[in-house]
Amino acid sequence: MRVPLGTRIETTGRIASLVDDRIEQILPNKVEGIINNCGLPEGPHNQAFIPTPSIGTQDCDLSITLKDEVSPVWDYRALLRRKLSASFPGTVFTFQPADLTEKILNFGSPAPVDIQISGPDIRDNYRYARLLVNRLRGIPGAVDTVIQQTMRTPTLFVQGNRTFGQATGMTEGDIASNELMTLSGSQTVDPQYWLDPKTGITFPLNVYVSQDQLTHYNNLLTIPVDKGDNDPEGKDMQLLGSISTITPVGTPGQVSHYNSMPDIDIYVSTEFTDLGSVLAQVKRDIAATKGDLPRGVAVDIRGQATTMHGAYVELIAGLIVSVVLIYMLIVINFQSWIDPFIIISALPGALAGIAWSLFLTQTRLSVPALTGAIMCMGTATANSILVVSFAKERFALHRSAVVAAVEAGIGRIRPVIMTASAMIIGMVPMAISNSQNAPLGKAVIGGLIVATFSTLLFVPCVYAIFHHRPEKPSSTDVTDRQEAV
Repeated sequence: MRVPLGTRIETTGRIASLVDDRIEQILPNKVEGIINNCGLPEGPHNQAFIPTPSIGTQDCDLSITLKDEVSPVWDYRALLRRKLSASFPGTVFTFQPADLTEKILNFGSPAPVDIQISGPDIRDNYRYARLLVNRLRGIPGAVDTVIQQTMRTPTLFVQGNRTFGQATGMTEGDIASNELMTLSGSQTVDPQYWLDPKTGITFPLNVYVSQDQLTHYNNLLTIPVDKGDNDPEGKDMQLLGSISTITPVGTPGQVSHYNSMPDIDIYVSTEFTDLGSVLAQVKRDIAATKGDLPRGVAVDIRGQATTMHGAYVELIAGLIVSVVLIYMLIVINFQSWIDPFIIISALPGALAGIAWSLFLTQTRLSVPALTGAIMCMGTATANSILVVSFAKERFALHRSAVVAAVEAGIGRIRPVIMTASAMIIGMVPMAISNSQNAPLGKAVIGGLIVATFSTLLFVPCVYAIFHHRPEKPSSTDVTDRQEAV
């Protein structure tokens, strides 16, 4: 949740409480609890170690725990996006992955598509990011399309007047030290610690002006400035407003770097569509705005999208290589080029079954689904080998390819069905589960069902076609035919 820039942390916390109440109203009796983490964490931690995209007092990370583990979270997300945005105008709501597996696949990014715009000038990067993000928001199925970094965080810029500073003896360092002492405390200027002699615990000592005395712009102007040396020369103490100029500006809320270059990140998530189609459209939009790209700026796509693309290429290549290797091994085993081709003729049926099972169950093509396809190829090939081997035995017995094919199809029904059934039954719990590997089970079940029919019906037909030899007429038949003519 990101409220308008410049919102104080206590105001953000109150808005977060209202958002919690609204979430429980939208999802009645479905929410077990909500944990809010607003602003930046306390302590000297680098943001690389913070598992949240919060970059300032305007950001909150809301962790919603649901009562039902198999809740349709995608439907809940779509509902919350629509109703929370209507209830809290000016507040941006985005959803980052809560599942550990998806976080690992995203490589720490809060979205599967992370577009990094890096260049020497951060403001040029931001201008191009704003141009690109408007196009990306029109992609069907793309949601939570936001720019992570902020460039207009309300800031008061204090610039010392060097003429007055030279006359009064105050330097820029004196101004900065007194500002830090007043606003943040002495711990940032002169760290001091007190050791408890009884417990041996060290406590930091921090002296600062209470916040109720810094509620107005004039309070900032009246910050006393001295050199911090007890004034041995007897010079008068100065006020911040008399020796400096204070102007309101917009500054970056977070400065990220990639390969030493300032970086702007655009996060894109998907909902009710596949990641591949969104990634393809993202690439087209980037190519369409190439003419607006500032000089020296590079655009890179990272996150789960690039991992998915590489995994798909490797798995599809592995599927093709596995089929080729199976064919070559069977060639060596059968000492024939025709019989291995007959055996692998069942594989198109397995691929068709995989496609139909994914289509009927409304399951997207994924890495687990492709893994299941490779598993299905092995079982389908083993069953086909049973049929062809038996057909070769029957063909050697009575030298009729058609009869041998029919006998092979009938004689190997039991072992083929038993082998396929054992694997199908074993995959049912995985296929009906609400896990990341459900597509694997669905692909295996659909592929083996169609591959079993293909093995028992189609493979014998292909065997009969390739091994059928028309009988040559004998010399007696030829003589009788000539006499009849």
